Amino acid sequence: MLTTLTTAYTDTRAADLAWALGREPLPALACLDVEMSDARLQLRLLGASHQVLLEEERGICSETVACIPGSSTPLPLGVAKRVGDWEYEFAARVEVLTPGSFAGRAQELLALVSDHPHGLAGVFPGSPHAFTALLAQRHEGQVHWRTWHAYPQDGQLVATRTRVGVRVPTARFSPSAV
Repeated sequence: MLTTLTTAYTDTRAADLAWALGREPLPALACLDVEMSDARLQLRLLGASHQVLLEEERGICSETVACIPGSSTPLPLGVAKRVGDWEYEFAARVEVLTPGSFAGRAQELLALVSDHPHGLAGVFPGSPHAFTALLAQRHEGQVHWRTWHAYPQDGQLVATRTRVGVRVPTARFSPSAV
């Protein structure tokens, strides 16, 4: 789903993005509800980037990547942690592209996400290449999502990748099992 966001472009620099787990739902400009087997996701476009809410019978997981006033947690390159009964993995990278490459990559990503049944993309006013896009899928019992945050004025594209899966208990050595 592709939408034009009716708001000012407030997250105007990749360096201003912050990451947070467990935040309450923030006001959203656009949402897409996705059902995947026993998981429910809500992909949310914020004026300041994105939020994903995942709900399963095991609980709720909330990821926010946005310009969060007062946040002291910058966007990390990677995170791996336990959230309840889940293993949560997050990775982020910043691509720096030439203006021509940026325009082509923006068009490619917007086409990919807007045509996908579990994709949500929002274009900000002022530039057809200023956008935030989210794409979710379920694979082998895990929920995955990718996001892209475009900053055409700097030629920067922030890409994130998240995986949330059930924690598998580690086997303990038992002498009687030998």
